[in-house]
Amino acid sequence: MTNANEHSFILFHLWCHVSFHYFNCLAFTHPKRQVLKCNSNWLNVSQMVWKHARSEPLFNVLSDPDAYVFTCINRTAEREELEDEQRRLCDVQPFMPVLRLVAREGDRVEKLINTQISLLLGKGLHEFDAQKNHEVAEFRTKMRSFCEEKAQDRQRLPWHQWMEYNFPCDLEPFSRAAQSGKSRSVKKIFINVKFEASEVSHSMPHAHLALKKKATVFRPVKQEKPEDYTLQVNGRWEFIYGKNPLCQFKYIFSCLYGGQTPHLTMVHHSTITKYQEEQGTLSSQVSKSRSLSKPPPLPLKKVRESYCTKKNHMLLTRIAHLLPHLTGLVVQAGLFHGSELLCKVVTSSEVSVCSDPVWDQKLAFEINLCDLPRMSRLCFALYGVLEKTKKQRSTKKKKKADCPLAWVNTMVFDYKDQLKTGEFLLSTWPSAPDLLNPMGTVERNPNIDSTAGLLIRFSNFRPHPLCYPPLEKVNNTQSVTYSPSERNGEKISKLKEIVDNKNHTEFFEDEKELLWKLRGEVRAHYPESLSKLLLITKWNKHEDVAQMVCLLRKWPDLPALHALELLDYSFPDPHVRSFTIRCLRKLRDDELFQYLLQLVQVLKYESYLDCDLTTFLLERALSNKKIGHFLYWHLRSEMHVSSVSLRFGLILEAYCRGSIYHIKSLMKQNEALNKMKALNDFVKSGSQKSTSRSQITEDMKLCIKQDTYVEALSDTVSPLNPNIILSDIWYEKCKFMDSKMKPLWLMYKNKWVQADTVGIIFKNGDDLRQDMLTLQMIQLMDILWKTEGLDLRMIPYGCLSTGNKTGVIEVVKSSDTIANIQRNNSNSAATAAFNKDALLNWLKSKNPGDKLDQAIEEFTLSCAGYCVATYVLGIGDRHSDNIMIRENGQLFHIDFGHFLGNFKAKFGINRERVPFILTYDFVHVIQQGRTNNSEKFERFRECCEQAYKILCRNGTLFVNLFALMRAAGLPELSSSKDIQYLKDSLALGKSEEEALKNFKVKFNEALRESWKTKVNWMVHTFAKDNR
Repeated sequence: MTNANEHSFILFHLWCHVSFHYFNCLAFTHPKRQVLKCNSNWLNVSQMVWKHARSEPLFNVLSDPDAYVFTCINRTAEREELEDEQRRLCDVQPFMPVLRLVAREGDRVEKLINTQISLLLGKGLHEFDAQKNHEVAEFRTKMRSFCEEKAQDRQRLPWHQWMEYNFPCDLEPFSRAAQSGKSRSVKKIFINVKFEASEVSHSMPHAHLALKKKATVFRPVKQEKPEDYTLQVNGRWEFIYGKNPLCQFKYIFSCLYGGQTPHLTMVHHSTITKYQEEQGTLSSQVSKSRSLSKPPPLPLKKVRESYCTKKNHMLLTRIAHLLPHLTGLVVQAGLFHGSELLCKVVTSSEVSVCSDPVWDQKLAFEINLCDLPRMSRLCFALYGVLEKTKKQRSTKKKKKADCPLAWVNTMVFDYKDQLKTGEFLLSTWPSAPDLLNPMGTVERNPNIDSTAGLLIRFSNFRPHPLCYPPLEKVNNTQSVTYSPSERNGEKISKLKEIVDNKNHTEFFEDEKELLWKLRGEVRAHYPESLSKLLLITKWNKHEDVAQMVCLLRKWPDLPALHALELLDYSFPDPHVRSFTIRCLRKLRDDELFQYLLQLVQVLKYESYLDCDLTTFLLERALSNKKIGHFLYWHLRSEMHVSSVSLRFGLILEAYCRGSIYHIKSLMKQNEALNKMKALNDFVKSGSQKSTSRSQITEDMKLCIKQDTYVEALSDTVSPLNPNIILSDIWYEKCKFMDSKMKPLWLMYKNKWVQADTVGIIFKNGDDLRQDMLTLQMIQLMDILWKTEGLDLRMIPYGCLSTGNKTGVIEVVKSSDTIANIQRNNSNSAATAAFNKDALLNWLKSKNPGDKLDQAIEEFTLSCAGYCVATYVLGIGDRHSDNIMIRENGQLFHIDFGHFLGNFKAKFGINRERVPFILTYDFVHVIQQGRTNNSEKFERFRECCEQAYKILCRNGTLFVNLFALMRAAGLPELSSSKDIQYLKDSLALGKSEEEALKNFKVKFNEALRESWKTKVNWMVHTFAKDNR
């Protein structure tokens, strides 16, 4: 009897050798010398194996081909089963060129999904199993059930509701003027409509007429209703449906402004139902395989909750793997609740440096156990003591100094609400600027071989675990509620002064006392000041905590503007965070999408894997595919960060389990990005060898023309916008740019609409997160302005970070930099920056006749928008290569490497000498080339002032969003000083009149000092031309 091992031995000898070739191509070598192409998939390999196996003597003892699977050793030295038969040879990178065919074990569908999810995460799911962590295991089980249940609910939706998940409408903001009936009239819209399975298109003003036309041309047996159809944008996964006005859809809106005819296809609901059934079939296959999975572990039995008044302490025993050359080692420890220190910091004794130092010392904290808040965080810092030699006159004086070495944080209570006991080995993180780092993660450093390990021991107080009491018990034990103190006018007036000050976060003792005494007044009349009340709550007194929690249960819901602030690390209490999520649930999908970047970042502040924020994000991502798409990329782009890779990886796994059909699209996007990176590396390599630019470009195009590259780069969804299909790579138009990292400029043709092209820029080596944040803020400004009826023709182009210093940027078509325009309209680089006619002449050449007035209008509005936006955000490095103009007149800024007032300096001289860019050649265009046209310029000034006032009214929102982004670790957004710049530019805490007065001063300064900008541009252009 031949067993499975013998089967694998037979096939191992039959087919075992792999050869690696240029451009990551693979070819299989057989004794008969038949070679597979590098773009062959595993199905091709399997077919060839079995074709040759027929001639082997023991072929008749083999089972069906589906009973076997290829395996290899991957680059992480793990055995990997290659379940995905559509995966190509060139995409597999085994550690050695050897494959093995073995008998398949377990459920094939489950293994295939696990393999695909591992590829999407960039790490194997086996790494989660290797954690042997109860919290990880329980989180995975719970989230998998939750997400798969959401997927099943989604499949039961009617087709029109399912459309809202899979193809959410992409709408322009609806202005309040339009809602009140004051919007300007819109001319009749003509759309170009074709029907499914027909190449003939018809131009008509309405979809109802399209059905009449169809009835005339095709003469259907059954009369059709308009509500049975939806309109699809040709060449995109974008649909137009619902009750919104046709002109509110972004695609239609952009066509109207560009003078183009929309191209649409009428799609019957039966086609949509087929899409839905396809997704349902795949999900049901996975659900069937779930019956083979192991049941979830039983939860630990909870014991009776109780308080204890003993002092909390822990034992410090040893620390290993330390840096040499230190005279002494000290450990510092502090108990924190968010940013608040609960009691005095304690410090160990100093020990001498050795390979395995031991303190064996008890550290006691001056706080009772009953006063420990639920989210108490124990923060450690290890620092060395150095002897500094300091010359003082003729003598030498030694002075001790601290040298931070490492830090680590851990929670006092575990994820089951139990007080920690026993030993814990904490692998530390590299030193932070401050010794203790309460804002840092509570995860251990996974790089245990290159970090210090701190072994601590929590005391055992009793034979059973101590649990933090649930909310019901907190309410029962707290009989005293807040007492409405005497409501005299002076105190109420003082309270109003405190809560009205938006720029006020630090309080005097008398202010704290007043806020706490009048907390009932705050809830009743100033609920948006909840953050102030939470900041002054004494979290180290369980009586105050109980009263605050009880008060919070009756607190009215806050608008997102104020609720977002409560996700900061200063507010870790679980009841506060649950309240915050309750408020955020009221957000529409388009509103939630605007804040998604921040919501992903504040996941880093969560202390446990299972939290309300994680569940909320997964729930909304599984209800709207666009949110799911960007949630995936925001998480995936930081999987290389050790402190979040576990949490983000688990959330990504859960999302994929609940959106199985989305996996295929995401894998295709990752495949395309990998090819772009390979292309970029090829270009960089050629540049380093001093190969000519033309030769590198030609070689790059030859590379793109290869079958493997064409297949990978074509017919994929754009990571920048899941509605856009990157259909046919247009290799003739592809190039690379001149900057240091040699970004790729890739162009795509739309096979359905000939004139429609899409361009993306791929960057590898630059951190795009700051650009992404800046463009998010510009887009938010654009929405706020449009909501107030002010369309400033902004271009918040797409920008997405997809990995470690990699990402993609949207190409804005038909545009050029101011530097190029001035250079091409001038005789020399030295005078180009001072040629005030260059921009106007260029616009005239692109907009002949009557089109020029509209182009100047576009320039005027967009210039006003970017003047205000760059001033408020403190955008620096504004030279003429970072400002562009479209042929239709729209001005826009690019490359946001410096913001929040972190301006560039050269030889100690600040290069940014004006609040924002408003040069006289801009004014020349705004005034239509006439120096006495002050009416046009005054209208421009009024647009700027109106735009600024709208932002000031929403200043708290911008401050809160930037404050939450501190979690991202951006170099120019790391301190309260950076946030303070934004508060100052938005005049937070000042009246609208004061704010406008200050802006007028800045506006006049920008205009008066614009000659300095021209000098800066001249120097930049001259330096660029002489590289």
